[in-house]
Amino acid sequence: SNWTKIPSPLFKKVVIVLIDALRDDFVFGSKGKQFMPYTTQVVEKGTSYSFIAEVKPPTVTMPRIKALMTGSIPGFIDVIVNLNSPALLDDNLIWQAKTAGKRIIFYGDDTWVKLFPKHFVEYDGTTSFFVSDFTEVDDNVTRHLDRVLKREDWDLLILHYLGLDHIGHVTGPNSPLVGPKLREMDNILKKIHISLLSKEEASLPNLLVVCGDHGMSETGSHGGSSEGEVHTPLLFISSAFEKRSGPLAQPELVQQTDLASTLAVGLGLPISRNSVGNLILPVVGGKTMREQLRFVHLNGFQLSKLLQENTPAYEKDPGYEHFKIAEKSHGNWIKLYLEGNNSEILLNLGKKVLKQYLEALKTLSSSLSKQVAQYDMYSMMVGTVIIMEVLLLLLLSIPKALSSRAEFEVPLSPPLFSLLFYLMCLMLCAVHIIVCTSAESLCYFCSMSWLTAVGVMMLISALMCGILSAIAKIFENSRLPLKNPVVSSFSWSEIDVLILAGTVGHVLSLGASSFIEEEHQTWYFLINTLCLVLCQELCRNNFLLKECDPQHSTTVKQNFDSIGEASECKNIDIPAAGSSKLGKATSSAEFIKGSDKWISLASPWIILICCRLLRSLNQTGVQWAHRPDFGHWLTSSEHKSELSFLAAVSLLMIFFLVQRRCSLVSKIAMALGLLGVYSYRAAIGNVIFPWQHDSKDISKGITEARFVYVFVLGIVFTGTKDLLKSQVISADSSVKSTGLWEVYSGLVLLAALLFRPHNLPVLVFCLLIQTMMTRYIWRPLKFDAAQITIMHYWFGQAFFYFQGNSNGIATVDVSAGFVGLESYVEIPAIFLTAFATYAGPLLWAIHLLCYLSSEVSRNSAAVGHGCFCYALMRSIPVAIYIVLVTGLRYHLFIWSVFSPKLLYEGVHVFITATICLFFTAMDQN
Repeated sequence: SNWTKIPSPLFKKVVIVLIDALRDDFVFGSKGKQFMPYTTQVVEKGTSYSFIAEVKPPTVTMPRIKALMTGSIPGFIDVIVNLNSPALLDDNLIWQAKTAGKRIIFYGDDTWVKLFPKHFVEYDGTTSFFVSDFTEVDDNVTRHLDRVLKREDWDLLILHYLGLDHIGHVTGPNSPLVGPKLREMDNILKKIHISLLSKEEASLPNLLVVCGDHGMSETGSHGGSSEGEVHTPLLFISSAFEKRSGPLAQPELVQQTDLASTLAVGLGLPISRNSVGNLILPVVGGKTMREQLRFVHLNGFQLSKLLQENTPAYEKDPGYEHFKIAEKSHGNWIKLYLEGNNSEILLNLGKKVLKQYLEALKTLSSSLSKQVAQYDMYSMMVGTVIIMEVLLLLLLSIPKALSSRAEFEVPLSPPLFSLLFYLMCLMLCAVHIIVCTSAESLCYFCSMSWLTAVGVMMLISALMCGILSAIAKIFENSRLPLKNPVVSSFSWSEIDVLILAGTVGHVLSLGASSFIEEEHQTWYFLINTLCLVLCQELCRNNFLLKECDPQHSTTVKQNFDSIGEASECKNIDIPAAGSSKLGKATSSAEFIKGSDKWISLASPWIILICCRLLRSLNQTGVQWAHRPDFGHWLTSSEHKSELSFLAAVSLLMIFFLVQRRCSLVSKIAMALGLLGVYSYRAAIGNVIFPWQHDSKDISKGITEARFVYVFVLGIVFTGTKDLLKSQVISADSSVKSTGLWEVYSGLVLLAALLFRPHNLPVLVFCLLIQTMMTRYIWRPLKFDAAQITIMHYWFGQAFFYFQGNSNGIATVDVSAGFVGLESYVEIPAIFLTAFATYAGPLLWAIHLLCYLSSEVSRNSAAVGHGCFCYALMRSIPVAIYIVLVTGLRYHLFIWSVFSPKLLYEGVHVFITATICLFFTAMDQN
């Protein structure tokens, strides 16, 4: 009967060898033929079936193990949970095997041990995040093999090898280290296969499964959805299969989720409840037609049951209809079979039924994959409402926050004692109760404690009342007669128009997947346009002022000043008296004398050239990321001497650009630190010293990296000491600006250590552009704090992409988190990875603080204005993007494009919040 009991197992022992980051071309391409001869021979001539498994993004390890073992498609939040995996509670193959009394042994990546605690009779986990370890991490798995293969006391053996993935992260897929690692894997597979064949009994054969959890992009990382990342080999090797004859065709494409249901049938276990995978038929192709039909029926029954649970109108689903038709034909076939009809007709009819089943399975599977995203709309709406309220408050307080007193006040006491506040709280609590009692699916916000939920309701109500009172105040003020008509009338300059158009344009572009994939193009375009507008302003400032008589000169300068303000920031940082205007016009003319004037005029063009050079260093985005760039050329092994020369010159330039405002002690520390950076890169084999001909023993460079950390901490400590002195003892601005500059130079040294050597020019150009803009653009043009802040923000965003980052997970350089660490330590690793990823925006933000604090001529409110504008520039795109993503949650690219971008935005908001706290701490007012 098909219902009473599960079919008996098809294989006695199963060994799963999971090679992390194994791309399909490593086995089926030229590398496979060259470095994996045994595996290639088994694939082409042996008793095996080979497939290419297609992986769903996010292509990181933990969600992929979930997909392999449960057959379901994990959510995107698993990218974050990947750092520290909780136990897996869904129905899965490992749990089913343990329940059936199978003994499971595991060696390899400790993510498995966290996902399946107490499931293995024996295990040895190795940490997966320490990416600079290529050999030990695999030797720790292989050392158990000889002993285990001799034993008989196990049914399922799982081995997860990490070395290949680590090589990819650190050196890329074309590295000379990949070949030897593939050869090592080939020898291990040979050893396991021969051992399984020698142990086989007549009754039940053994099975060896070889697979990858995800692939590897052209840069060696993973997380995204490029072809190299989503295609991995899947091999089934067993004496039960027929020997291959004839030439090898291109392997068939299957889904990665298909493995769970195939192994469940192979081991005689129930298929996991939430699996959306299909049985891979060739694996059971050697069985009789009746058994094959029974297996596909079991799979179809499980999928149709899952569809019934998730879809109210399941009967109208085409997959479900096909399944019911196939089930009917199956019943007719069984009748004929039981009548003892053994003719050719019966076999052909069986094949027809099988085909119907397979089509039904495919349709069911694809409609289930689309529905897997169960959105918790109520919690999402609550979050969106709070975010939009905060954004509204920020927007409403622009006039006050950018006034000369720089106040940002949220009226608290009136709303908290108003009737409206209590009515809103009651209403929201009522809505909460209704939603939580009627919701069928699990809701995150409903599962919170009542105290927390009421707190959230009060927050929403208070923000709403705050917004209403702010609007009321604006109306009151607009009715009053204007005290100072001069201040309130403002004209827009080209810079203001560009800033507004650029911000709005960028926010609108976030609604399109292609604009998110290629967001770097938007920022490159904006900073190029900004440079051209600055050039025009400089020409006007230099030539219009020179050609007129002195009397007229002041009026032109006055007009220019009044234009140069951002819309709401009237005469903020600039004293308003006419005499100072005259003095400023003449001093400005003196400042740009002779050579300075021409350097000033040339500076926007020099900045444009720098940006053009940086664009060709790292190809980023999605569509054109695979194109060769200068960075690839430098990192290839035959150009090591050119890379070494470039790294040395870059480090020297960094020293000259940063040291000018540091104290003597910091200068010495900086020089030694940069020397340490070069020694670290030489130790791990990225660059070479001139006297060194062959690559000597490559180490992990731990001593050298820690040597640099000492100097980073020393410089930052010196800076912090000065800052505390300026805050507590004397309000001396020069001590404060020195302190800030030292903190900044400490961070530059840290960035130099964490950046890959070919990326050091990014740091050089960053410092060079900052120096030029400070000296030759911002000072002579006397922009106000708001405009300078927005320029800093734009350049910070552009430098995020110049580093080679994109909006895909794959471009995060994980190896930066392990510089100077011997083993995986969670908090330092996360901090270093985040710092290395967001170094561009961070360095520009800290430079903004240094600049605004050091400009003595500015109004004391400048730092406050800078902080407010920076927070606002970050909040507008994030808030709008959250609304857009919620609307586009059923978009085809929601998991591959929109979700990773949301993750980047979230981390960026945290970093911005930290920067704004630092700003506020530095603002004495």
